[in-house]
Amino acid sequence: MTRPRTTTTTRIFLAVMSLLGAGGISTARADDAIEYWTNYAIYPKRCVHYNNNDHIMFAMYEKASNHCVDAPLGTYVASVPTFVYAYLEQAADNAADAGEEYEYPAASDYLDCTLKQIGGVDYYVQLGCSDYDPTTLAVNIYSDAQCTEHSHVDGYDDANLSVDISVSFGKCMPCVVWFDKNADDIDDQYYVNKQMNSPLCSAMWEYKETCDRGCQKMGNLASSWGDGWNKADKVLLSILSLFGFGMLLAIINKRQKMSNKDALLEQAAISAAGLQPSHILGIFALLILIITIFGLLGLKKITWALLLILNMVLFGYLMKLTLDGSVKETIIGPDGKIVEDDDDDDDEDHDHDPNNSSFASGYSSPAAPPILNDKAIV
Repeated sequence: MTRPRTTTTTRIFLAVMSLLGAGGISTARADDAIEYWTNYAIYPKRCVHYNNNDHIMFAMYEKASNHCVDAPLGTYVASVPTFVYAYLEQAADNAADAGEEYEYPAASDYLDCTLKQIGGVDYYVQLGCSDYDPTTLAVNIYSDAQCTEHSHVDGYDDANLSVDISVSFGKCMPCVVWFDKNADDIDDQYYVNKQMNSPLCSAMWEYKETCDRGCQKMGNLASSWGDGWNKADKVLLSILSLFGFGMLLAIINKRQKMSNKDALLEQAAISAAGLQPSHILGIFALLILIITIFGLLGLKKITWALLLILNMVLFGYLMKLTLDGSVKETIIGPDGKIVEDDDDDDDEDHDHDPNNSSFASGYSSPAAPPILNDKAIV
């Protein structure tokens, strides 16, 4: 759906949403108003449920050129409808500057508390946080017309309605986005207005609510897996981790059964590389620690890469131990020929064994008398 961009309507909506969503979190107001937004950036962190309300936690940065890696001006929250409405207004403003028409997502109908029938029962629904992932939104169900009392179906308050709104959590976004413009298409006030009017940042700065230590702690608990890890990622991460752990146990088992000769050869190869077994264990432990840290930081690509490399190394070493254990040891005689160890040799050795009782006593069975034929009998 297409909606006109009206600053007055935006202000009224945000003011109402801010009043409804300010549930016990201290609110910072316009004493520190910002006039020009050119150098500022906003960093949406995650969606949190705090003080019985769904909020989006975000940080504001004074220098967008630093890509939100320096110290922020502060960490704040805004109710989900308040943040999303301003977020969509920013998207509409960017589309207008690009000369495009913006189509509002269908889920924007749930920014207000709306009556809807679900499973034959009347509920009130409104956009909020998902029960499964702190980086996604969901339409939540409520039992009252003000959408303040959460209701649950099968233990969850998500309405299982499609949400086509995606907030760029974990992404640094500049407050002012510039587009190429022809000089004939703009007037002298264009650049001034562009710097002074940032739909998302200006609204969030005006209606921000300070997120104290308890609020940030709730956010950290909600994102204990790191930003950006969805449910499918967590399942695959668990499978790869269990697969690697299983191979590690198999390697330990095979090394315990390794022959002395193979152990000495492996030790010689490690020493030739200038390493000791303790060095190998240290490198392995350090790699696991690095993978864990990157995973908690939400650095998905490098986490996947390191985890796959580790699994491939473990798999390759396990295959080497398996093949080495299945090869029969070959004995080379003094003449350079392969000595066959068969049953005939065992029998021959047994016959000439000094421990054999008959060999030790010097006694041998007497020869059987010859059988005479009829002609030999007189």
